[in-house]
Amino acid sequence: MRTISLLAMTAFASLGGHAYAAPPPPPPAAPEVTSSPSEAVPTDAAAPVDDDKPLAGRRRPGRVETFPEPIEQTNPGAVRAPPPEAFPHDELPIPDRWRLAGALGVVKPRWFDPYNQNFLKGDIPFKGSEHWFLAVNAISDTVIEPRSFPIPVSVQTTSRPGSLDIFGRDSSLVLAQTFIAAVSVIKGSTAFKPPELEFRVALAFQDNYVDVPEKRVLYVEPSRKTHRNDAFVGVQEAFVDYHIRDVSLRYDFDSIRVGIQPFSTEFRGFLFQDNQLGVRFFGNRDNNRFQYNLAAFRRIEKDTNSGLNDITQNLREDYVFVANVYRQDLPFPGMTSQVIVAHNLNRERNQIQIDKNGFPVRPALIGNLRGRNYDVTYLGYNADGRIGRVNLTASAFLALGSDRNSIFTDRKAKIRSYFAAVEPSMDFSWIRVRLSGLYASGDKNPYDNKETGFDAIQENPQFAGSDTSYWIRQTIPFAGGGRVIAINGRNGVLNSLRSSKDEGQSNFNNPGTVLLGAGADFDLTPQLRVSTNLNHISFASTAIVQALRQEGSIPRALGWDASVSTIYRPLMTQNLVFRGSVAAFDPGKGFKDLFSNSPGHKKYYSILLNAVLSF
Repeated sequence: MRTISLLAMTAFASLGGHAYAAPPPPPPAAPEVTSSPSEAVPTDAAAPVDDDKPLAGRRRPGRVETFPEPIEQTNPGAVRAPPPEAFPHDELPIPDRWRLAGALGVVKPRWFDPYNQNFLKGDIPFKGSEHWFLAVNAISDTVIEPRSFPIPVSVQTTSRPGSLDIFGRDSSLVLAQTFIAAVSVIKGSTAFKPPELEFRVALAFQDNYVDVPEKRVLYVEPSRKTHRNDAFVGVQEAFVDYHIRDVSLRYDFDSIRVGIQPFSTEFRGFLFQDNQLGVRFFGNRDNNRFQYNLAAFRRIEKDTNSGLNDITQNLREDYVFVANVYRQDLPFPGMTSQVIVAHNLNRERNQIQIDKNGFPVRPALIGNLRGRNYDVTYLGYNADGRIGRVNLTASAFLALGSDRNSIFTDRKAKIRSYFAAVEPSMDFSWIRVRLSGLYASGDKNPYDNKETGFDAIQENPQFAGSDTSYWIRQTIPFAGGGRVIAINGRNGVLNSLRSSKDEGQSNFNNPGTVLLGAGADFDLTPQLRVSTNLNHISFASTAIVQALRQEGSIPRALGWDASVSTIYRPLMTQNLVFRGSVAAFDPGKGFKDLFSNSPGHKKYYSILLNAVLSF
C-alpha cells in the first residue's frame, strides 16, 4: 500500500497537482579550488547561516503576505445562457416508476412469469394508483402415501370371512390433491416498510381418496365400503390487516389483524399452530430486535377428512388467548429468546360432536364417556439461534389449570404437567448433524385429583424429521382401551389419547412422550437435499394405559422410527418442490404388548411422495 501511495502522489504531481511542492533548485556548483591542499577549508567546518533569511526555495511558515496577480479570463464571442422563461413549459408523460423499466424494455412483464416484474405478484400498482397493489398466490399440493399401521378388525363384521384376529391387514393408501388460491389487496409499498392496509382471502380445495383393508375404519357403519373418496372447500384465510402507526424512523410499528389468519405460538409449532378466527395485535421495537403478539382466537370446526376449516358449522366453544414477546440477541448475540403465556378456555361439556364419518369426537369415548370443561394456562420459554458453531432450538412449557370432570374420577382435578424439547445441530460444510430430545410428562396416577400428562392445544411440530417421521406422520389407534381413540394424532408427536387432533379436546390423562433421536441433512447440490432421522419413542409413564387396558404391566418402549427423505428444488426456489420419503417403524416391547399382531406384520412403513407447485 505504501508503494501504491507513493506512485499515486508522483503521478498527481506530474499532472500539475498543487498539493505537491515543487522540488528545490539544484545546489550551486562547488567553487573551484585554487589553493593547495593544506590551505583548503576543512570538510567538517559549518557554513555560516543568516538567521534573518530563509534557505533558498523555502519560506517561513505562517500567513502568506504576498499573493500572485489575479488572473483575468476573457472569452470573446461567448453567448449568455438563456433565461428560464426561454424553456418550454410542456411536460412529456412517462410511465410511473414501477412501469418505467418495462416501457424501456429492461424487463418483459408477463402474467405467468413469477420471476420478473409481474402485476399479479404485487410488483406494479393498479393503473391510476401509486399505493394499491394486487398479490395472487396459487399452490398445488399432491400427496401419494402408501402406509401400514395396526388396524383393528370390526366387531360386527370383517371384509374377509373367517377372520377372527383382533388386528387385521395393516396396509392402506392415501391420495390427496389440494389446490390453494389466495388474493391480497395491499395499500403501501412493502419493499422497505410494513403495508398500511391489507385485505386477504385464501381458499383451499382438497379431493382425497383412502383405501383400507378393514371395515369400520373409514365409516362407523360396518355395511359401508372400505374405500372413500371425498372433496371439500375450506376458508383458510380471510382477514384485514391495518397498520396503526410507525413508532420510529426505521419503521418499528404497531398493527392489528382481524379474521381467519395463520398463527404459531412459537418457533416449532409445539403448542398451537393453525389458521383460526381471531384478532391479533402485533408489532416491533428497537429496530425489530423486540417483537410482540397479543392474540385471541375462537376455534373453527375442521372438516374431518381434509382438516380444512369448515365455516358452515357453528364455532366451537373453545378459546385461545396468547401473549408472547421475542427478543433478539438475548441472552447473548445470535440467540433469539421468546417468553409466552397462553390460555385455553374450553366450554364444550354439554356439546356432542359427531364427525363426518359418524364417529363421536366430543366427548371422547374414553374413561367415563362424559363431557368436560377445562381451563389451562401455558407458561413457556423458547429459544432459537446459535452459540458459536452450534445451532440450537429449545422449548419448555408448564401447563397449569383445572379439569371440571376427570375422565377417571368424574371429579374436578388440577392440571399440572410440563414439556421440554431441544434440538442442537452443527454444520460441517454441506452437512448438518443434529440431535433431538423431547419429554412430555405423563400421568402416573389416573385416580387422584391431578392430571399430569402434557397435551397441546393444536400441535404441528417441525421437529425430529417432522412429517417424514413415521410416528409423527401416522395415527396409531388405541384399540382395547377406548373407542375411536388414537395414541397420537396425525402430524403430531404427543401421545395424548385424543379422539381427534382437529376436532377433539385436549386430554391431560395421558401416558406422556419421550423421544430421543439423531439425524443429518446433506445438501448434495443447491437443488437436492437428503435427510436422515433415527428416533426412539416411548411412554413417559404407562399407568394410564394399564388402567384403560386393565393390564398389570405394559413396557414403556414403543419402538424405533427410521426415515430417509429427499427434497428436490429444480429451480433452487420454493416454486417447485418435490419430496419423497420412506420411514420404517420397528415396534418395541410396549408396542407389541398393545398390538399383538400376526408374525407377518412385525414392522410398519410409511412412504410419502409430495409435489408442491407455487405461483
